[in-house]
Amino acid sequence: MPNLPNVLYPLTFPLRLVPGVMHSRALATMLNQVMKEAIVEGELDFLQGRRVAIEIDDIGVRYLLGLTNGHIQGYGNDAPADASISGGLREFLLLAARREDADTLFFQRRLRMSGDTELGLYLKNFFDAFEPPARWQPLTRALDRIANMRFPGS
Repeated sequence: MPNLPNVLYPLTFPLRLVPGVMHSRALATMLNQVMKEAIVEGELDFLQGRRVAIEIDDIGVRYLLGLTNGHIQGYGNDAPADASISGGLREFLLLAARREDADTLFFQRRLRMSGDTELGLYLKNFFDAFEPPARWQPLTRALDRIANMRFPGS
């Protein structure tokens, strides 16, 4: 059984039916809005022409993202990744809600990195320093509430 609250797992089924490229493009669209200022200021330039996979093991979803011409792009799962970050849904929720820092999650082996380690470290350092704009606080609070749900094994 996946490491998800019983109420959440059935809700993830439709996600597994949607092609990976659609997941990646939807996430890219949202990240372009949330990280608009960081992109304009060049804080994500280290991703230019590179691809990073985000693999959420317990729900079987993989996102593939990169930066092209000043925009985060989503790719299909058939494209190779330069670096990959994987872990459970709860770990990514904790990271997105700013409740856990990336170092803690990596050192506890709750998130794993493979591929181009230098690229992965740039990404980890970006996440550590990134503060979502105030207008996105409702989203951060919602992610925090979801992360508070009881996950088996936590």
